[in-house]
Amino acid sequence: MRSIATAALTAAACLLLPAAAGAQAADGINGNVLHDGDLLFFAHSKGNAITDVTTGVGNAMISHVAIVNIRGGKAYTIEATHRGVITQPVDSVLEKADKDGTQIMAACIVPRPDIATSVSNAMKYLGRPYDFYFERGDSAIYCSELVELSFRDSDGTPVFRPVPMSFHDRNGIITDYWKEYYRKAGKTVPEGEPGSNPGEMSRDKRVRIMFTLSRQKKSHDTALR
Repeated sequence: MRSIATAALTAAACLLLPAAAGAQAADGINGNVLHDGDLLFFAHSKGNAITDVTTGVGNAMISHVAIVNIRGGKAYTIEATHRGVITQPVDSVLEKADKDGTQIMAACIVPRPDIATSVSNAMKYLGRPYDFYFERGDSAIYCSELVELSFRDSDGTPVFRPVPMSFHDRNGIITDYWKEYYRKAGKTVPEGEPGSNPGEMSRDKRVRIMFTLSRQKKSHDTALR
């Protein structure tokens, strides 16, 4: 874990880079600024089946990630939810998160990728169904898969590479939940298959956590990394 001073410098660098590139920005609530192409990681106070088998930055229980899109001076998300790939105001997302006790951590990618292309790629997936079985190569998409498929550097190189999917606990044993989940669907648990998860993505070497977002209290810089 980095020092608070290092984290503050990182956050400052994240905020300055998009401005230099002319990217759009919007107030992210309580004075924090969100930029086009930032990421939002959702951490829960209580674990779930996903956080039981993955690890987020700073051991946070992260089970969802969304992309920030600035339109008309306002911040929206582009995200794959159980309703499919949708876009909605960040303000609405924060309101629900505060009620659920979910912490939302804003992050940027350093060095900055091709934001315009990456966000445009994400928008092309709007309306796609949610991938409840985390399978690659089909029309359905899950949250971190959307990020992985969308983000590209200026030379077209993917920012995020597939990683072995994890459905096992700390002892390396696939949990009963996922065994039963896939058994009911007549499928095999895709343990170790190429994929992604939001916890792993939050720990990627190019991801920098800037601050947490909340409508209820002032957000703060974080030293997570």
